[in-house]
Amino acid sequence: MGSTHPAGVQNSGSKYLPQVSSKNTNISPNQQLLPLTTKINSHDHLEVGGCDITTLVQQFGTPLYILDEETLRTACRQYRDSFKHYYQGESQVLYASKALSCLAVCAIAALEGLGIDVVSGGELYTALSAGVSPDKIYLHGNNKSHEELILAIQSGITIVVDNWYELHTLVSMKSSVIGNMTGSNDPIRIMLRLTPGIECHTHEYIRTGHLDSKFGFDPNQLDELFSFVSKQSAINCVGLHAHIGSQIFERQPHRDLALVMVQWLSKAASLGNAMTELNVGGGLGIKYTESDDPPSIEEWVKPICEVIQEACAVLNMPLPKLLCEPGRSLIGTAGITAYTVGSSKVIPDIRTYVAVDGGMSDNPRPITYQSVYRPVIANQMSAPITETLTIAGKHCESGDILIKNAQMSKTKPGDILVVMATGAYNYSMASNYNRLPRPAAVVVANGEANLILRRETYQDLIKQDCLPERLKSKELGVSS
Repeated sequence: MGSTHPAGVQNSGSKYLPQVSSKNTNISPNQQLLPLTTKINSHDHLEVGGCDITTLVQQFGTPLYILDEETLRTACRQYRDSFKHYYQGESQVLYASKALSCLAVCAIAALEGLGIDVVSGGELYTALSAGVSPDKIYLHGNNKSHEELILAIQSGITIVVDNWYELHTLVSMKSSVIGNMTGSNDPIRIMLRLTPGIECHTHEYIRTGHLDSKFGFDPNQLDELFSFVSKQSAINCVGLHAHIGSQIFERQPHRDLALVMVQWLSKAASLGNAMTELNVGGGLGIKYTESDDPPSIEEWVKPICEVIQEACAVLNMPLPKLLCEPGRSLIGTAGITAYTVGSSKVIPDIRTYVAVDGGMSDNPRPITYQSVYRPVIANQMSAPITETLTIAGKHCESGDILIKNAQMSKTKPGDILVVMATGAYNYSMASNYNRLPRPAAVVVANGEANLILRRETYQDLIKQDCLPERLKSKELGVSS
């Protein structure tokens, strides 16, 4: 299974394969369309992590999420090592687990020295259950529940406070609830999320840094905010956080953000808040199509480190502990999704639809964000590209289209269609629309595949359903 396709053969998959040369093996995963271990084997099949995709489908079924461990680990190491190389102070990379939260992914990130950024009690519980150290977990969110805040405080993690309501709630909780519950006198460890007002060119729904945003404190309130925080014994404010969005290719907005945040840190110090941490967020984009040209991980890290170090020197400030929280650029390229081709419909002079056994329930991004993906047929990688096809899902929804006007080889029922770069925000945003069970997920490495998410069953779908006694009847075939 580990052999590559015969040299010199032109095929529909070759232009998508990772461009690794003998001169440069340190390629950035986010700049590739497929996982780093991708090959075309002697059977003309797509292979990832030493595993033939058609064999995985036979074993685990479709739709199937497939995660390449080596690609994920490589991205983790590149972030971690780039900060160590370019930043003279302490640094900590956090995996933004909203991209894909499960025990295995959190464990892999932690094994590579990363912390975890969580945005809910569920993600927090997952990270803790995976064995991630609480001092490397940071909780975000603009409307954290009372229960989530209690879990966060009892776990000893850092809470990134988003607004005045949450700040006042934490102060009151420490004295009225948490102190009595735990008997601890330690202050609650927090950071403050600020809205920087920095625009970047990305989808409206994933821009979180401009002033008209539901996230973060208004920077016009800094004097009031820092003065309030400095007087509260219930909390220990260790730093500042900001985030300007995701799937960003521009570099200047992140340089601007780094400079602004150092200035805010200096202002906080002048008002009695000696903060020691700075979290510049994430947002580096990945390659979804041939035309996408994101910076490498190193190219993203280097200017941020330079700006912060230069600004701290000018302001005569000690270097803060520098944090960032990439998600998509860590795991997006590491994941692919395999489907089985089913029916087709030809509308002469208009369009040809080819349907697969999944769709908007396992990948809602095309219908939500108009996201564009690239497909290949995993069981015939050298077949010439001769068709323009629209890949449709199986849901009862006209908008359930995965890919419009895809350039592909000719397909037939039973073919295995693979969609690239689905590691981020596919499983994590998946639903049971039309009561479809969510797919299984496997992690592949060195020719071995391990299940990391079981495929849901019909029994799982009704597990939380409740049928009141008055609705049960023999006529309906339901007895007491």
